[in-house]
Amino acid sequence: MASQPPPAIFCRKRRAAKWARLVSRSQVPAAADYLLRDAVDDVVERIDFMQTSPHKALIIGDWAGLLTSVLKARGTDVESRPIGAFDEERPIESGPYDLVIHLLGLGSVNDLPGALIHKKHALAEGGLMIATFPGAGSLPKLREAMLAADGDRPAARIHPMVDNQSAAGLLQRAGFKRQVVDSHTLSVRFSSLDTLVSDLRDHGLNNALKNAAPHIGRAGRDRAERAFNALADIDGKVTETFEIVTLTGWK
Repeated sequence: MASQPPPAIFCRKRRAAKWARLVSRSQVPAAADYLLRDAVDDVVERIDFMQTSPHKALIIGDWAGLLTSVLKARGTDVESRPIGAFDEERPIESGPYDLVIHLLGLGSVNDLPGALIHKKHALAEGGLMIATFPGAGSLPKLREAMLAADGDRPAARIHPMVDNQSAAGLLQRAGFKRQVVDSHTLSVRFSSLDTLVSDLRDHGLNNALKNAAPHIGRAGRDRAERAFNALADIDGKVTETFEIVTLTGWK
C-alpha cells in the first residue's frame, strides 16, 4: 500500500514569497538579522567544538552570507542556496557534502521527515547536518496578542512549531546514525507589536500557512495592541522569547 503524503500545513507559494521578500527587506540598513546572527554564531561554535573541518559544505538560508564567509575563510568549498529557491522536499542532486547547514527555515516544511532524509542522503559517509529554527517555546507574547485579537473565535495565525522531543524522533526516523537535539532561548525587547511583526518579516518568519486566517481588522488590531502593551515591563517594553531548536545528525 502506498504511503499517504504528509498533510499540507504550509503553502509553498506563500512560503517562497516570504523568503523572497526577506531578501528584499534585508537590503535596508535597519533590517533585523539578530536571529540569523545568533544561528550562525551557534553553528560556528558547534563546528569548532566538534573540531570539524569540512572540505565541501551546503548552506541553505544564509541570506547575508555570514556563515558562508566564515567557512570559506577556513578553506571550505561552500555552496550556498536561498531558502525560497530551494525545495527541501525534493532530493538534493548535488553532493556529497561533508557538512549540510539549514538556517531558520526548516520548521515550515510540510514533509519535515522527508526533508531530513534528503539532507542525510546528500552527506558523505560520516558527514554532519545541522538545522536550526524557532521551536515550540517561541513567541508566547505574540500568541497572547493574537488570541486577544480574535476574541471568541481564535484563528490559526502562528505556525505550529517543533519541540525537542519531536525533533529527536524526526532525526531518528530519518536514519541518522547519531542524533543530538537541544535548544536555547533568545530574549528580545520590543517597544511595540508593529516592531515585533516587522522583525519577523525581516527574518522571513511571517505566516505561510496554507489556510490563511481571516483578516484581523481594525478592532482586532486594537485588541492585539492593547494585549501586547499590557505585557510590557516598567520601561514600556515587552520581552519576547525565541526558543531556537537545533538538530544535529551524523550519517
